[in-house]
Order: sequence, then C-alpha cells, then structure tokens
Amino acid sequence: MNRPSQVIRPRISSQQPVVGEKGGEGYTRSVGRNFIMALYGSLRSIRMYPIENPVVQKGLDELIAVTEELRDAEGDLEFRVSGEFIFVNSTRLRLDLDNYTTFSYLLALCRACGVGVLRVKAKPSSRDWTVFLSFLLAPQGDGPEVRFALLQKRLDNTGVLAFEVSPPVESEDDQKVRVQSKEAAKRTFAQSVSATKNVMNSVRMGQSPNIKKTKRVVQGIVDQILADETSLIGLTTIRDYDDYTFTHSVNVCIFSVALGRRLGLTRLQLYDIGFAALFHDIGKSRVPVDVLNKPDLLSDEEWRAIAAHPWLGLLALFQVKEQQEFPYRAMIVAYEHHMKRDVTGYPRSLRTKAIGFYSKIVAVADGFDAATSRRAYQNEPMDPAAVLGEMRDNARRGMDPVIVKAFVNLLGIYPVGTFVVLDTFELAIVHSANANPEMVSRPNALIVSDELGNVRHPGALVDLAEQDEAGSFRRTIIKTADPDRYGIRIGDYFL
Repeated sequence: MNRPSQVIRPRISSQQPVVGEKGGEGYTRSVGRNFIMALYGSLRSIRMYPIENPVVQKGLDELIAVTEELRDAEGDLEFRVSGEFIFVNSTRLRLDLDNYTTFSYLLALCRACGVGVLRVKAKPSSRDWTVFLSFLLAPQGDGPEVRFALLQKRLDNTGVLAFEVSPPVESEDDQKVRVQSKEAAKRTFAQSVSATKNVMNSVRMGQSPNIKKTKRVVQGIVDQILADETSLIGLTTIRDYDDYTFTHSVNVCIFSVALGRRLGLTRLQLYDIGFAALFHDIGKSRVPVDVLNKPDLLSDEEWRAIAAHPWLGLLALFQVKEQQEFPYRAMIVAYEHHMKRDVTGYPRSLRTKAIGFYSKIVAVADGFDAATSRRAYQNEPMDPAAVLGEMRDNARRGMDPVIVKAFVNLLGIYPVGTFVVLDTFELAIVHSANANPEMVSRPNALIVSDELGNVRHPGALVDLAEQDEAGSFRRTIIKTADPDRYGIRIGDYFL
C-alpha cells in the first residue's frame, strides 16, 4: 500500500500556506487554490483506487476540510469555470506552472460534463463528495448538455443535496477579465515586435542590442502565456507582410513557449526557450535586404546567402556575448533550427549528431509560422490545417514526431486563424482549440458572416461542440477556405 500512497499524496498534499486576511481577495485566492488542488487530488485518487483505499479517504478528508474553511470564512463556496479561467467566490485564480495540470484537467472535465458552476449549499459528507466526483468521472449520455441534465437527475436520485450545479454562464466580470486579458496580450505582442525590430536593426548596423530589455520582453510573453494562452496565440495570426521578419520571430517565440509548457518545461526553461526562439533568425540581419525580400526565384548565390543565416546568427550572438551576458543555448538554436532531425538540413553538420531539444521545438514553431505567412516569395500562404497535416505526415520535413504531436494538441486539428465554412453556410475563423479532448475537431470559432455571406465584425464566438435539443451539433466545419476570396483579414478579428 505504500507505493500508491507515495504516488498520490504529493498531489493531494500540495496545498500552500494561506495568506491574506479572511474575506480578502488574497485569502480567497490562497484557499481557493488549496480547494482546487484538493478537488483534483480526490478526482485522481477516486479514478485510480477503490473508495475504501486510505489514499482516497485522506484526499476526501482534505477536500472536506478546505471546503468548510472557505464556507466558514465567506459563508459560501462557488466554484466556477469560464473560458480558460477558474473562479472561486468571484475571485479569479491565477494559473502558473505549478497548477497548470490541475487547471487543464478541471476545465476539460467540467466542459465535458456541461458544468459551469458548482455551489456548495451545505456541509458535504464524504459520501456526498464521493458520489458527485464519481458521476463527474463517469458521465452518462453524449454531449455536455445531455450529460449535465443526467448529472442533475442522478444527484437527485441518490439524495445528494449538498451541491447545486449550473451550466456555463458568463457574467459581466468574466467579460471584463476577458477584455483586460486581451488588451494585455496586445500590449505584450506590440512591445515584443518593437523590441525585436530594435535588436535586429542594432545587429545589422554593428551595434550592441539591449539584451536586458529583450529579456523583459520574453518574460512578458511567458507570463502572458501562463495567464491566458489563447489571447496571445490568437495574435500570431497578425502576420505583417512589411515587418515579416520581426513578427515571425515573435510568433515563433510565442509558439515555442506555449509548446514548451505543454512539454513540461519549468518557468525558467520557458524563459530560456523563449529567448532562444526570439533570436533564432538573428542571422538574417546579416543577409542583404534585397535578397531577403526578393519576390522572384533566388540564384544559387542568393540561396547560399539565405542558407548562411544560421551560422551568421551564431557569429552575431557570439559578438553580443563578448559585451554582455548571453545564454549559449540561444546560439545553439540559432545554428541548429534548420538542420532537421536527421541533420540533413543546413548548415551541414561536420559530424553526425542529434540536434538539441530546444532546437527541435523552435524548428516546429518556425516551420509552421513560415508556411502560414505571406512573404515576398510566397504570396499565397498555406492553409494552417494543411500545414499541420504536412508536418505530421511528411517525414521529409525532418521534424520530431513527438514534438509535432504536442504542437497539434496545442493548436487543434484546425489551428487558430484557420478560415472555415460551416454546414450552416456561415463563414468562421477558428478562435481557439476545444479543451475537451473528445471534441478536438470542434474548436471554438468566430462567426464572421451570416448564411448569405454578409460579413460581421467583430464576430460572434461559438463553441462548435454545442448541440441542440435533439443532440445534433448546431454547426460543423465542412471545409477550409481562402479568406482573401471573401475580403476578410484574419488578423483584424484578433485585434
């Protein structure tokens, strides 16, 4: 019995000391975090072990204790999910790497069961929590709405009256939080593009860039990804043709940090890979601008100039290293990001060796953003969904299949920014991946036209997993399309 206890107890016992005065937001956030950790721990232990197992009982005892602590202090306990956020008694809990798994698990579980709000009306017993959590883990019916209705019925039939559940709702406070998060993402993106432009122009002119400022920019991207990944990833659709090199570097940084989080990197490692990703194309500042922006086919000499940017970037970063602190990892990524997994890319390796883990991540992010962007020599960017399929299925691309799979899980089958036609004849833009793994082909989308093709702005956000009373999906993607054909600019809908 010792081994199972050692596996589960760290999850259940990861509560933090309570900070802040009772009734204050700091107190609610602190105890609320302990509540969701205890809730997550009980769900996991019930799923893995028999109810009578001591690990399960210990987890339930901790859940009951923290529930009563909140109810005694504030007279109520309301657990609510809205979008990518979790609220306890109207206080938004902060997402960080320590509780990322917990947040993701609870959000996905609540969405799958159609639960938006859980109110604890009376002191729940161990049996109450056991029955309720067991119902969540084994929902009946197909689709969130049907599952929610059956959940309510099952709770009534079993005499569990301590809880009151409601479907997802969005309050004015939720809308306010969403707007604030979106504005913060736009500021972070704009500052990142500006800083990247200054860095590349400094290197082009032989000057030393401001590395401390750049590090603060990367920290801002990491913090924003941890707070609200969806808003920042949505801004990667703003692929400015005139500032392609700069926006591309920022997009690759955003994708790399988000992908690194999915792969389990620590916060410090996310800073490292974000910094490396932002500088991955620094060598292009040493390539003549007329070659970079040439719309026609490149000559052999011009292609060699382009293909030299990895080692030119390495030399440029070494020169920066002489003047100020600079991570060697960024130099390695700048040199390796076009080498391919089997080192058959460029620059050609003098000896056979595996490229670094960070380089593999940046290569995937770089390949996706480059293929889906309009550039001087690529007037028609590829459809994002088609690019993901190519990266996944074509081994000649030389990308690590495990990292590509994680990238697909991050963006969904239809990545953010994909322009789609629905079976209702409405046009839509994919806004974010569906957190429910069972609905990976049904993302959240912005409806940008009616069934007659009349364009709407800013569009209406819908969940393509939503079903009608008969259990049929209200909307389904039937194909992807070219937004230019309809005079729609994808980036405008994320601003």
